[in-house]
Amino acid sequence: MKAVTDPAGVLLRRLLFLLRWRVWIQERLQPSEWQVTLMWAAVAGVLGALSSIVFTTLTERVHEWFGDSSLGVVESMANLPWWGCLLVPTLGGAAAGGILMFGQRLTRAQSSTDYMEAIVIGNGYVPTRASLVKSIAAVFSIGSGGSIGREGPLVQMAAMVASRIGRWRRFTPPQQRLLVACGAAAGIASAYNAPIAGSFFVAEIILGTIAMESLGPLVVSAVAATLTIHLLTAAHVLYKMPPFGEASVWEMGPYVLLGFVTGVLAPIFLRSLRQAETFFVSLRLPIILRLALGGLGVGAIAINVPEVCGNGYSVVVAILTGKMMWVTVIGIFACKWLATMSSFGSGAPGGVFTPSLFMGAGAGLLFGTAVHEVWPIGAQDPRTFALVGMGAFLSAASHAPVMAVILLFEMTMSYDIILPLLLCSVIAYYTSKSIAGTSLYSEALKRKSAAVPDPGLGEGRVADLMRANPPVILPTARFAEIARMFLSERVNNLYVVDDTGRFIGVVALHDIKSYLGEPDLAELVLARDILRDDFPRIAPDQPLTEALAGFLGIVAERMPVVERDGLLRGSLAKSDLLLALVEKRKNRPAA
Repeated sequence: MKAVTDPAGVLLRRLLFLLRWRVWIQERLQPSEWQVTLMWAAVAGVLGALSSIVFTTLTERVHEWFGDSSLGVVESMANLPWWGCLLVPTLGGAAAGGILMFGQRLTRAQSSTDYMEAIVIGNGYVPTRASLVKSIAAVFSIGSGGSIGREGPLVQMAAMVASRIGRWRRFTPPQQRLLVACGAAAGIASAYNAPIAGSFFVAEIILGTIAMESLGPLVVSAVAATLTIHLLTAAHVLYKMPPFGEASVWEMGPYVLLGFVTGVLAPIFLRSLRQAETFFVSLRLPIILRLALGGLGVGAIAINVPEVCGNGYSVVVAILTGKMMWVTVIGIFACKWLATMSSFGSGAPGGVFTPSLFMGAGAGLLFGTAVHEVWPIGAQDPRTFALVGMGAFLSAASHAPVMAVILLFEMTMSYDIILPLLLCSVIAYYTSKSIAGTSLYSEALKRKSAAVPDPGLGEGRVADLMRANPPVILPTARFAEIARMFLSERVNNLYVVDDTGRFIGVVALHDIKSYLGEPDLAELVLARDILRDDFPRIAPDQPLTEALAGFLGIVAERMPVVERDGLLRGSLAKSDLLLALVEKRKNRPAA
């Protein structure tokens, strides 16, 4: 009777009841570090999709201020008088510049907002306030008709949200970098309704590896983002194309030539953007005036060619559906090039991913039309050349042919173009790489990598990756205390240390299973009675490759890090170790 009414006995029975569920979940579901990582990747994907919906809604509201909400940016600009075409992008640029200038005062102490920098050479920290300032400025530059894409801010917002999750959960630097990469994949997937391309965009361009340790979480995050977009919006295939039929053997020769053409044009396009950026910086204007001048340049072109406004989506649709003559495309192609130089060069926040697709569509259509006029059987439908040109130009600009092919397929769901698209994209990639070794993103990353040393791996020692302050108990800890520790900490092993902090052994979750149905016996058990003193351990000065060997033959997700004199320093997670080794292997060729 005493055991039933004794408060300590009642508490122990409750702890044993909860602990039985804990052991059941561990044995049946066996949640590992990787499964938990996948769960948080999915959360980052959902929240990244929600942030993209908010950003898109805000840009539409800005668009409503100067145009008809039922029309697109191009149609709204076409309905404005000449002075309206000049005024709207100029005011939008000035507003974006004002927000950036004001935001610099609020975020002066914060680090760079570049999510690529946070993933490649940083610790996964993407500052919140600076990212919000940059994204709000992008709302005005994009919503007012700037010749810039919205994928950049979408990825920035999703990466920022993922970084906040990682800091909240106190992830280690390798986990934090991976989670930010998952946010970036979610942003691309949300922008283009393309989960596979979103995953490979980050894996191929930013991470530089498609190892499953990193690709798996990227895919989960991108899929979660895409499902969220489908659930909350009227998402659809971006470019609905009629069936073209398989490309004939006679067309393969012109497709090869198109690969060379886009491979040459893409580096020229990128070089012109950098030159425009250098020109605007040389003017030494305040940021408000610089962005206003960039908007004025777009507005001046839009007076006669309103198609240059926005990211070019509506014009690409018109090209692919045959609603635009090739003569018209020549003028729009040249003007869009100049407008993008004006927006990008002035520093308008946004992306050039979608404008690159526009340039590829225009170049492909013009090339296909020229071939059709000379040799009709060599280009039976110039629209297919426009479609293939989009992927080839993007491949040449980004140096990511796999991502470009997958993106075009997901955006069109047209299998008919796969063979020429593969061939053309690979040729464009090699042609571009032989002309210019840098891509749309690589130059900035190389420059930042050279300026900032890698803070995450150091010399590749265990001490660089270990987690301090693991859950510990004394050898005299009673069973009730052990039960509370297992219920409050998501670990499968508790480390036992003496009064001086020296490591003695571990109490494993599965080793206490036999006591869960015997509360009277459990009351008598101490930690020293059930600890395992032969548990593997590693030293903080050991290389990471040796630490990986220590995990072989055991099922533990973590190992204690113990000094040579026996003092417990922390613990090393297998997931952190594998991620770090993947990063080290990726960075070795670059070094």
